[in-house]
Amino acid sequence: MAKAGQRALESITGAAARVVGKGLPPVERWNPPFCGDLDMRIAADGAWYYLNTPIGRPALIKLFASVLRREGEKYYLVTPVEKCGIQVDDAPFLAVELNVEEHSAGRVLNFRTNVDDWVACGADHPLRFTPEVGTGGLRPYVLVRRNLWAKVTRSLLFDLVALGEERDVDGAAMFGVVSMGAFFAMANAEQVRDFG
Repeated sequence: MAKAGQRALESITGAAARVVGKGLPPVERWNPPFCGDLDMRIAADGAWYYLNTPIGRPALIKLFASVLRREGEKYYLVTPVEKCGIQVDDAPFLAVELNVEEHSAGRVLNFRTNVDDWVACGADHPLRFTPEVGTGGLRPYVLVRRNLWAKVTRSLLFDLVALGEERDVDGAAMFGVVSMGAFFAMANAEQVRDFG
C-alpha cells in the first residue's frame, strides 16, 4: 500500500512539475480519473504532511498548492492525467502577512499566504468570519482562488480589528473592515462595544 501511494505521489509530482509554468495551471478545466487518496494532510497550522512526516521543502509545497482543487468538502491534487485526494484539517492556506494600501479610491487589504500568493481583498477575494465554537472568538478567512480559502492568522485578526469600523447592514449596526469598497462584517457592533 505504501509503495502504491509513493508511486501516486511521484506521478502527481512529475505531472505537476510539467504543467506548472507561468501562472497557475487550469486545474478547474481538467477532468482526470480519480486515482485514490494519498496519505497527505494539510494541518490547521498550514503545515503539509506526507505519511505523517512534515514536507520540509517549500518549493514542493508550492508545487502541490498550485494543483490543489476543492470539490464540495473534499480536496484533490489534480493534473491532466490523475486526481488524488488529500485531507485538509481547516483551510488549505494561511494568510500570514497583511499589507494595507491607501488609495484615492479607498483602502486595499493585501494578504500574503504561506505559499507566497498575494490576494487583494475585495468582491473577488472576500473575507468571511466564522464564530469559534466555545470561545466566542472569530476565525477569519480570505478567498485565495477557486474555492480555496486561507485562514487569517491571529496576529492579522488583531490588525483587522484595529482597522475596523461600524456600518449599517440591512438595518443592523455591524463592525467590520473595508477593502476595495466592499464591507466585510465581523460581528454585531453592539457585541463589540460590550466586549470593549
